[in-house]
Amino acid sequence: MSTTTYRRSRLHRREHLASAAFVAIPVLGFLIFIAYPLCYAVYASFTKWNGLSDPVFNGLDNYVEMLNDRYFWQAMGNTVFMMIGIPIGLIISLLLALALNRKMRGTTFFRTVYYVPVISSLAAVAILWQWAYNGDFGLINQVLAIFGIEGPNWLQDAAWAKPAIIIMSVWKGLGYSMLLYLAALQSVPRHLYEAAAIDGAGAFKQFRHITIPMLKPVTFFLVVTSIIGGAQIFIEINIMTPTGGPEFSTASIVWYIWQKAFNYLQMGYATSVSVVLGILVFIVTAIQFQMNRRSQFSIE
Repeated sequence: MSTTTYRRSRLHRREHLASAAFVAIPVLGFLIFIAYPLCYAVYASFTKWNGLSDPVFNGLDNYVEMLNDRYFWQAMGNTVFMMIGIPIGLIISLLLALALNRKMRGTTFFRTVYYVPVISSLAAVAILWQWAYNGDFGLINQVLAIFGIEGPNWLQDAAWAKPAIIIMSVWKGLGYSMLLYLAALQSVPRHLYEAAAIDGAGAFKQFRHITIPMLKPVTFFLVVTSIIGGAQIFIEINIMTPTGGPEFSTASIVWYIWQKAFNYLQMGYATSVSVVLGILVFIVTAIQFQMNRRSQFSIE
């Protein structure tokens, strides 16, 4: 082996070692902070464990108990119900983006105003809305009283507690969705609209056949991330209705997991509920990706 070839092979080995070292850091982080906790959570879901003593294997007892737990099903139903706010928020965000995409004065100011709730602390926002929903001196009921409407005791009424949480969640996320839609609208080529106008297409047809298809990637991203986030709703529930609301009406599945794990020290059972929630979120996300892929093929 010549001296030049030896030096090159040495240099290659050093480069490989350096690249392996850089790659090893995120891989180790994944193994330590994601893979190991995930595997241990699956194991713990088959145990009776209070988080203090050693877990005791009990087979499928936790999952059988879950199937017969009406509070689990109610919390799951509450979580799914509160996801009604996802399509409502997306529609309002799109309408706001369409309005702010026009050339008029004050658009920068309104974009900033709508985005402020996004960067605000969720805990602080939840406290403010809790005050606003107060049945005696809340701002919302005072505004309704101006129009002669007697507002309900929002967070203390089982019929109105979930809608109150939905309204607050929609308001909190409007700015983020609006900003993404606005960026997507501004990236649509103008010649598409010009060609459609020459062919005689009106504003509605342009919106239906140009705007909506061009916004589809953003809509897909927002739907997937919103479903994942909606399945994990917790802070709003824990602050605005710390007891799970009247008649357990606002208890989300993550709030229920937290109660079981840290209030009742049923770590094994709480972990089994977490595993089921993770599987359901994974299935729903996979279905969304599959539907998006099929629609792309149908367009092509």
